[in-house]
Amino acid sequence: MTATPDTSRRSSILGIPLWGRLVVAGIVLLAVVSTWFLNAFLSDRLTEATRNRAELRLVLYSGNIQSELQRNSVVPLLLARDPALITALREGNFATTSHRLIDLQTEIGAASIELLDANGRVVGATDRVHLGKNRSADSAFVEARRATDTLFLVEELESGGFGFSFVRPVRQGPEVLGVVVVGADLSKFERSWAGFTDAVALMDSSGRIILATEPRWRGRALDEALALRDAPSAIARALRATADWAQTPPDAFVRGEAVLQSEVRVPFRGWRLVSFTRYDSVRESVNGALALVLTGFALLLALTFYILSRRAWSQSAAFQQESQDLRALNARLQREVAARVRVQKDLAVAEQTLAQSSKLASLGEMSASVSHELNQPLAAMKTYLAGARLLLRRKRLEEALASFQRIDDLIDRMGAITRTLKSFARKGGEAFAPIDLRTCVADALTMMEPMLRDSRVLVTRTVPPEPVMIMGDTVRVEQVILNLVRNAVDATADVNAPQIHILISQGETTKLTVRDNGHGIKDIDALFEPFYTTKPAGKGVGLGLAISSGIVNDHGGRLTALNASDGGAVFEVEFPREDRMQDAAE
Repeated sequence: MTATPDTSRRSSILGIPLWGRLVVAGIVLLAVVSTWFLNAFLSDRLTEATRNRAELRLVLYSGNIQSELQRNSVVPLLLARDPALITALREGNFATTSHRLIDLQTEIGAASIELLDANGRVVGATDRVHLGKNRSADSAFVEARRATDTLFLVEELESGGFGFSFVRPVRQGPEVLGVVVVGADLSKFERSWAGFTDAVALMDSSGRIILATEPRWRGRALDEALALRDAPSAIARALRATADWAQTPPDAFVRGEAVLQSEVRVPFRGWRLVSFTRYDSVRESVNGALALVLTGFALLLALTFYILSRRAWSQSAAFQQESQDLRALNARLQREVAARVRVQKDLAVAEQTLAQSSKLASLGEMSASVSHELNQPLAAMKTYLAGARLLLRRKRLEEALASFQRIDDLIDRMGAITRTLKSFARKGGEAFAPIDLRTCVADALTMMEPMLRDSRVLVTRTVPPEPVMIMGDTVRVEQVILNLVRNAVDATADVNAPQIHILISQGETTKLTVRDNGHGIKDIDALFEPFYTTKPAGKGVGLGLAISSGIVNDHGGRLTALNASDGGAVFEVEFPREDRMQDAAE
């Protein structure tokens, strides 16, 4: 009992104390809340900053595109009014035309310049490979002849891209002398945009993508282009779900990655410029800040655990001493347990010896009645022998044989009495066997016959006609029945017309009931305690019912007592049925 407070004190010292657990839990909770809110705050701020930078880049891209288009748009007007080109078209002399166009291309920076005559033949070009080609069927030539001003044309190329050109007719009065075609090199912007991580697309007024860093997007609508992506793997889907949960939902997905969409208008024919910026920079910045915060909390936790460990180290010597005391106490307890085991074994032997002594005491009490029971057959045998001797002398053999038969019957009766007493006197066996409870009752009443006759007790039995089988030790079961019947005889000693009724019944269990018409039981609670007795001094020691209860418990049964409503005591013994015990064993 003295070890209980030490044990509770050691459990609070060896483990983390309550205040330490509260501090650790508070730090962890603060770290989680701070990380959550800091992640949301930084994600919003950095996303907005990234969006502003993306829109600023788009404004610069839009300005470059507009500048390129404006610079190329004035070239057809200048060439259509050039007197040298007009004279060359009218006279058909194009010896210096291509050289003049090349010089002009170098000064202006146009992608290409071509001069077509009235029949659509290329008569001058910065790329001499195209000289002499007939473009009368080209849409640029056909539309330019009908127009009176400069036209801008977007043509889809066989290579998958788009060509951009300004066309204008060369007129002299109402007559169309030829057509000037100036190509604008907008594909160079695609190459410059490809140097950045952003995906950029230029759309015309109809929503068709005409320039894009993704070649597959050209010629498609924006939604259709974004839908063109490889089927994501399981890992990619998991990462996407994690990204969607951990950050602001993305505007779109490009190459399977979440992106931020930005858009500006190009002040040219309703064009729009769209960019898709990855969240990598945002997440890297946020993760960097969160790493610093978590590092700070980790250091704080490390400091807390260091303080707790220092507190434990300062008491390690006391723990070692207490461990030695506990080992000594454990050794002493083991010795005490071993001693108690030995005492219990001795107590079991003493109980068995006491039960045997109780049986021998019962035999002693019945010895007088048994002697009287044996003396009667002996006296009768002596009489029959004298009569048989006389009958033999008178040659009356049949009557003499009848006397001998009576003597033989008396000998059998005496043998039955001695066998019953002998079996009751021996110790019970260790192994149980199937026994008939009716036979046990009959043998017990046979042993009690002299006592019952002297006491003038009327014994009635109600037993089933078929065998009532239980698993048990015959001798010990008979001892229980003898104790109950003897107690009933003693309880009815001063009652007129004493009666004892024995009933055997079967249901879920096998029940033996012994009922008398005595005065009943005064203290039922103490009835089965050792050395409790209501008999006068010298008549009993109070061990019969205690031993009987132990025997019934050993058989898996139960012995109970109660007072009948109309007077007398009732003892009920319940045994497990033999067939139920065999089923349980199987």
